Amino acid sequence: MNRDRDLTRRHFVAGTAAATAALAAGPTFADTYPSHAVTVINPFPPGGASDVVTRPLAAVLEPILKQPVVIETKAGAAGAVGAQVAANAKPDGYTLLSHITSISGFAEVDKLFGRTPKFTRADFIPLARFVADPCVVIVNDQTPYKTLKDLTEDAQKRPDQIIFSSSGLYSALHIPMALYAKAAGGLKMRHLPTNGGGPALTALLGNNSQALASSVSACLAQIKAGKVRPLALFGDKRSKALPEVPTMKELGYNIEYYLWVGMFAPKGTPAPVVETLRGAFKQAAATDQFKTAMTNLGQEVEFLDQPAFAKFWDADAARIEAAVREIGKVG
Repeated sequence: MNRDRDLTRRHFVAGTAAATAALAAGPTFADTYPSHAVTVINPFPPGGASDVVTRPLAAVLEPILKQPVVIETKAGAAGAVGAQVAANAKPDGYTLLSHITSISGFAEVDKLFGRTPKFTRADFIPLARFVADPCVVIVNDQTPYKTLKDLTEDAQKRPDQIIFSSSGLYSALHIPMALYAKAAGGLKMRHLPTNGGGPALTALLGNNSQALASSVSACLAQIKAGKVRPLALFGDKRSKALPEVPTMKELGYNIEYYLWVGMFAPKGTPAPVVETLRGAFKQAAATDQFKTAMTNLGQEVEFLDQPAFAKFWDADAARIEAAVREIGKVG
């Protein structure tokens, strides 16, 4: 009986010591997250869709997270460089990735060329989608094209003479132009890849290219200034910001394509941290400040929380992967 009391006492002392140690250790990592600045990797140069959406989002997030939200640009390879940096980052919630539609196709492009993918979609946790911006075909104001038919007919007459710029090979701005060229009977246009949507638009403004498929948000200011002319939208309906511009489907092309912007965390990020970020993104997307910023860019907030975004991403990735295969090997 004394032996039983000794065992009970030892268990009590051991349990008390463990509880005391746990209390002394303080709150868990998840309870204190975030305790310092959060970095969001922007994989594109300034001026593209990811950049113009992420910066106002970061400004709204700071007071919600009560920590600085720092935008770090890691541009290159049509967004693949920044994505790879994020995929290899410590999964602690302090390095996030803002990316666009093209994140879905990188692994498929590698497969197309017989390369081992540097990362796949499985390396990321989709957290939230903020916008789904239909692309629009725009032309330089120095060109004679007033309609998509004008551009199409001239490209048919002058193969390889018209130059279109993009954010890089198989990028989010290359794919829609390639799909349009194929749907229009295999148009032959010269491709000028750049390292982002901003530089692609700069090339168009400088008449180094004559056409570009851009997000509405990235080019609306230039449209309003009369420096570029919109010809056709890739959305399923006309844009409120560009009500006079017809859709591809209205013009007889069965093409629908959106440039969306979403936020991702590296695989392995703790579930409590993911939940904290989900709540913060949902709150940020609902603020008047963020909504106004998006309205000024010519678009509406199209927020999807993690479960809905994950489902959307699966379906959209299947479309992008199919588009990459359809385009095939290009240099």
